[in-house]
Amino acid sequence: MRLIGRSGSRGAKRPYSMSSREIEVLQWVAHGKSAREIAVILNITKRTIDAHVLSAVQKMGAVNRTNAVAIAIRDRIIKV
Repeated sequence: MRLIGRSGSRGAKRPYSMSSREIEVLQWVAHGKSAREIAVILNITKRTIDAHVLSAVQKMGAVNRTNAVAIAIRDRIIKV
């Protein structure tokens, strides 16, 4: 998995003011993983995954998680 557009420097501007975790979760969604699968991979609860997805969807102005992934790919936030 590779995140695009991420700078290691502090204070780097993130597109849509998304957290690194929201971006990471979207990357896993883009690879076809379910919320339960992502929760196991990241060792956090499914509820937390759902919250990250919802937050990313809202920040991006997307209509659902699929649309959020499409926007993230288009804007080079993630790469598949």
